[in-house]
Amino acid sequence: LPLLHDAHHRLTPIQAARLGKDLEPYRPFWLEDCTPAENQEALRLVRRHTTTPLAIGEVLNTVYDYQALITEQLIDYVRSAVTHFGGVTPLRKLFDFAAQYQIKSAVHGPEDISPVGMAAAVHLDLAVHNFGIQEYSGHTPLTEEVFRHAYTFTEGYLHPGDAPGIGVELDEELAAAHPYKAAYLPVNRLGDGTVHDW
Repeated sequence: LPLLHDAHHRLTPIQAARLGKDLEPYRPFWLEDCTPAENQEALRLVRRHTTTPLAIGEVLNTVYDYQALITEQLIDYVRSAVTHFGGVTPLRKLFDFAAQYQIKSAVHGPEDISPVGMAAAVHLDLAVHNFGIQEYSGHTPLTEEVFRHAYTFTEGYLHPGDAPGIGVELDEELAAAHPYKAAYLPVNRLGDGTVHDW
């Protein structure tokens, strides 16, 4: 099985470069979010010191965030989500731009992306020539009931199903019976108690 390692923006450029280099004998699929995404200069240093593929973008929301990353080939996989990037069309345009530089898609797909967003991602994956991989975390049983969807996940593969459109139907009555409750990402603290990106 391929190794995909997510450093979640926690490493300094030197730490990321060292980790990427140390992982090379294991031929990982990628090193994801190795440094803070806003510090794109860091990826130049990482890229110079390792051949481990780099993935980034789940916190990037516009094509402008990616311009240097793509044109300088500082990454190998684009990680934005359909729901965060403005929909299918803008993300498709980003993937077409990335394809010119041999960079692949890898749509962000955690549990907080609804089945609507996941279905849109699966259909987009099928439409681009530079498809790389699709993240899939699944959903709670209640979410699966409220958002009935045609796509399936079996033995590591997603299938879009045969339903029309993106293949998702909302059960409004069931949704109304379970009002929205605000949820937040966990708070992460360093050893000294300092709040840090989780």
